[in-house]
Amino acid sequence: MFSRLAALSLLAVLSMGCATVRQGDVGVKRTLGRVDPEPLEPGLRLINPFVTRVIRVPVRTVNLELGLELPSREGLNVRSELSILYRVRPDDAPRLIGDIGPDYEQTLILSVFRSAAADVTARYMAKDMHSGSRAAIEAEIRDLMAKNLKERGFEVEAVLLKSISLPPGLYQAIEAKLAAEQEAQRMQFVLQREELEAQRKLIEAEGVAAAQRALAAAISPPVIEWARIEAFRALATSPNAKVIVAPAESPLLMPIEGAR
Repeated sequence: MFSRLAALSLLAVLSMGCATVRQGDVGVKRTLGRVDPEPLEPGLRLINPFVTRVIRVPVRTVNLELGLELPSREGLNVRSELSILYRVRPDDAPRLIGDIGPDYEQTLILSVFRSAAADVTARYMAKDMHSGSRAAIEAEIRDLMAKNLKERGFEVEAVLLKSISLPPGLYQAIEAKLAAEQEAQRMQFVLQREELEAQRKLIEAEGVAAAQRALAAAISPPVIEWARIEAFRALATSPNAKVIVAPAESPLLMPIEGAR
């Protein structure tokens, strides 16, 4: 019985003296308050549980999600749901734990993000966060965070504005503006179409006028007289009964019944 208890006690002590570092993490060994500068690779590690502690630090990409009110250029607070994708460089993990501690996410990353986000969004209108400018805002926040966190051992991969809640009434204002822009574009199309139609009519009128001028220039009194004679001749040879009224100076040709 005693040997069994001893074995169990030894097993408990040995289990307390083992630390497992999972894949995607590194271990930071702290002994009597002193941090070992070399990170521990994934695997099983033997430690003295009474004086040493292994702090596991994720070095894979971490998705930090949070809700935050972002200031806009016009002084509005825009509620947003965001994601910060970042990772810790493995070689910098011991220094990070030694300088900041295990709570680096709350202590450093969120503080830097709030400052960077406020600096960037304060230069944009609230409607820009809900439009095509969102990608530019995300990129600016990411670049500013990366600049401030690079020396600390972080790599910021992306900042994503997942959802934006604009203040009440702003949605209606944006929709009204979009409707006005669409109406302006429609009117611009109508004006362009009318302008093209006016140009077409002008060109057509100029063509008709040119044709009339050419025709008037080609018609002379002898030509008119010849055309009149030809018309009378055609009428005279027609078998139908007819009465022709013409000016006194015009020739008059009438068929006579029984004439030879």
